[in-house]
This record gives sequence, C-alpha cells and structure tokens, in this order.
Amino acid sequence: ADCRYTCHQECRSLIQLDCRRPGQCQSQLSPESTLLPPRSQNVTQTVEEEKPKPPTIQEIKQKIEKYNAKVTNCLLMKLNDDGTYTGFIKVHLKLRRPVTVPAGIRPQSIYDALKEVNLADMTDKRTSFYLPLDAIKQLHISSTTTVSEVIQGLLKKFMVVDNPQKFALFKEMRKDGQVLLQKLPLTEYPLYLRLLAGPDTDVLSFVLKENETGEVEWDAFSIPELQNFLMILDKEEKDKIQQVQRKYEKFKQRLQQTLKEARGKPG
Repeated sequence: ADCRYTCHQECRSLIQLDCRRPGQCQSQLSPESTLLPPRSQNVTQTVEEEKPKPPTIQEIKQKIEKYNAKVTNCLLMKLNDDGTYTGFIKVHLKLRRPVTVPAGIRPQSIYDALKEVNLADMTDKRTSFYLPLDAIKQLHISSTTTVSEVIQGLLKKFMVVDNPQKFALFKEMRKDGQVLLQKLPLTEYPLYLRLLAGPDTDVLSFVLKENETGEVEWDAFSIPELQNFLMILDKEEKDKIQQVQRKYEKFKQRLQQTLKEARGKPG
C-alpha cells in the first residue's frame, strides 16, 4: 500500500521486497506485508496485452518487396488485390512413428490432383508406413492458410489417413547456437511468420512432429495402431536392455583382463 508494489495474489509468497531505505514505508513491516492487500482486487487482475493492429496493405506490400529481394530460389511471394498474398513454405517431416496409409493404392496423378480425387477413400485396407526421416515438403499456401490446414494438406499429399490431431506443426528457430522449438496454435498463419522472418530457413523453419504435449486424443487411434505402438515400445525396450548388457559385458571383460595382467606383479 505504501511502496505501490503490485503482484498477483498467487505470487505473494514468492515475492521478497527490499524495504531497507528509510521513509519508504510508514512502519517497519515484513517484506510480505508490503504487498498489496487482497481487498484491492482491481490491481491484482492480469492486464490483457493489446493485440497488435493488423498490417495495412501498404505495409504488407513493403514487407513482401523486402522479402522477395532476399529470395534466391525464385520462390517469391505475390500480393493479391484484396490484400492477401501467396508464397511457399518448406516443412521438415520428423516423424518417429509409422503413419497409416491405404494399402495397394497407385501414386497420385496430375489428373487426380486437379480433380481433387482422394485416393485414400478408394479402399478400406490400411497398412503402416514409415515416412522418410527428415524429409522436406514444399507447400504453396496463402496468407489465410492456417496451421490446421497445413497439417491436413501434408497428410493428404502423403495419403496419410491418421487423425490430424495426432500431429503438430512447430516453428524451429536458431539463436545463439541453440535450436528452439515452439508448437504453433492451429489458428496461426505460417506464411505470415515466414514473411516476418524472411526466406532464410536457418532463421525460421517449420517442422511436423507427433503431437506429444499431452493433448493427444488416444480414442482417435484404432486398436491395430495402439497394438503397433506397443510392439514398437517393446522393441525399443529390448534394444535398450541389449545396449546396457553389452556395455557392462565390455566392462567385465576389461576388468577380467586387468586382473589377469596384474597377477604375479608385486603390489
């Protein structure tokens, strides 16, 4: 009340104030007692940050011109008359688990793509398949394309019939020699992030991974898929056990060899 220090009520026990300056407080109070009392409800509420205003068409135009000036692979962004724009993003596929695809389906032709034919709907047979590790897929999207639509588009291109909720799109950033991964909300616009970061993928890249943040709805998996996960975990467990056994077997052999060489030597 005296020094005007404010904090959330939940944070009171974590705050310690330095009130050693004379005249700062009206009385000698403990650090916790200088916190704003609970009765002042209005100042303990979280202040909502003002959302930035959406950029104007002129600002978008300037950003696109700046972006295109740095492009070296002809993958330019194009501004439309209505203020939207189109461009390209590259997505790294880093999936450690198999995906479910239709069995016995021919590759998609140009005709199928133009007619938006979904080959996955032509058969009920399914099989598990490992996508190439760290494969890169290039997508041509719009500024109105959301993360959710990017995920669905990627799964459609690879004819993956798994529930899109099993996957998440991350943005990968490199800063001070460290790689930072941040999961993107489904309503985010990847092309806008690409525009702000520039075309350099070392600054920002997109990664598709399994959704392992506790938000996976296991009910979306079929019984064969769950059984397949158990088989994979069982295999990983056995491999880990063998690694540990080999490690200590080498230690045992070295110890026995050392004891053998030490026999007959003084001391």
